[in-house]
Amino acid sequence: MEPQPLLFDCSPCPPSRTGWTAAEYFAGVGLARMGLEQAGWVVEFANDLDEQKHRMHRGHFGPSPHYVVEDIHRLSAATVPPTLLAHASFPCTDLSLAGARRGLNAGQSSAFWGWIDLLRRMGAARPPLVLIENVTGLLTSRDGADFRSLIAAINELGYAADAMVVDAAHFTPQSRPRLFVVGVQTEFAPDVNTHCLDQLEPTTVRPLKLVSSIRALGDLAWSLAALPEPPPYGARRLETVLDRDLPSDSPQWWNDERAEYLLNQMSERHRATAERMIAGTKTSYGTVFRRVRKGKSMAELRTDGLAGCLRTPKGGSGRQILFQAGGGAYRVRLLNADECARLMGADGYRVSVPLNQALFGFGDAVCVDAIAWVAQHRLNPVADRLLDRPPPALPAAEHASPHTAT
Repeated sequence: MEPQPLLFDCSPCPPSRTGWTAAEYFAGVGLARMGLEQAGWVVEFANDLDEQKHRMHRGHFGPSPHYVVEDIHRLSAATVPPTLLAHASFPCTDLSLAGARRGLNAGQSSAFWGWIDLLRRMGAARPPLVLIENVTGLLTSRDGADFRSLIAAINELGYAADAMVVDAAHFTPQSRPRLFVVGVQTEFAPDVNTHCLDQLEPTTVRPLKLVSSIRALGDLAWSLAALPEPPPYGARRLETVLDRDLPSDSPQWWNDERAEYLLNQMSERHRATAERMIAGTKTSYGTVFRRVRKGKSMAELRTDGLAGCLRTPKGGSGRQILFQAGGGAYRVRLLNADECARLMGADGYRVSVPLNQALFGFGDAVCVDAIAWVAQHRLNPVADRLLDRPPPALPAAEHASPHTAT
């Protein structure tokens, strides 16, 4: 038997260390909370505008008095308790291709400025540590002007910046690269190192595109920390999150006519792949997105063991489809809510809402394991420094590797 790859341990952490408190903005269904808690943090405040996401959050966590449903632009700084960390996963709509790349100052993505204004109004009560998450398109949005604006904004609030790109595929079978920006108040960031950005070398979590973006902003304040390699990309395969025991007569499976229609929507290349899967002696799995190509709806099949990036199901096109084949037959259905939760690292998430609503919640969320990894390797060492105490001792086995076997 081949040795199993070492995976990041995202199991619940023991009770959090005193003082490791966080506020979660654009909290959605609470997956950032799950990641932070698994890294030892306590989320003491949460805010989002969307009551439907709050409902989904409540269905899993139960009543959360600290969760405030309010527009970030109207949120009073007096209602936010003092915390060590502020986390923000602000809307990516206007930074992605789907949002026509209108930029950080447009539409929903402009909520970032409401959050910056809130931090500004906090004054001396401002958290000394911030974490921002968004799509990697932020790096190139408006030819890099939006990334500059974001880093400059947190610099102006007294934070030196760090940045990394972490893909969910290092932890779960979903291709979901996301940009993370860490801000540390400069008096607690002795390693401010803008002067040596030319020596910055690309790594897995700081790919060349990010390194180039950081170097282009050499006039801004950076505090770049050494980071370990994440777990192997694609080590966990799609079939590990699927409900493979779903009965053949389950209403989740599409009828023959609907399944055949999907097959006929595939291009010649994708159809050939599907036919090979059908002819195989073993059951294999792929995922399908419908996309408009030259004005025509096409079904595109992915078979590399990963699901595509979960998206919000606007107009139905964002719903990801499972293609299961082998032994001369095939079956088709949508990925269900539990499977989508697992793709986001939220195994066991209690889904209490209809499928489309659950897909909106998960499609707008952040991968639990990615947040936990960033917290463990970038936030936690700073938190210990902020609280003026050494980091906790790790078991000897964990000193040998930045990854913990599950």
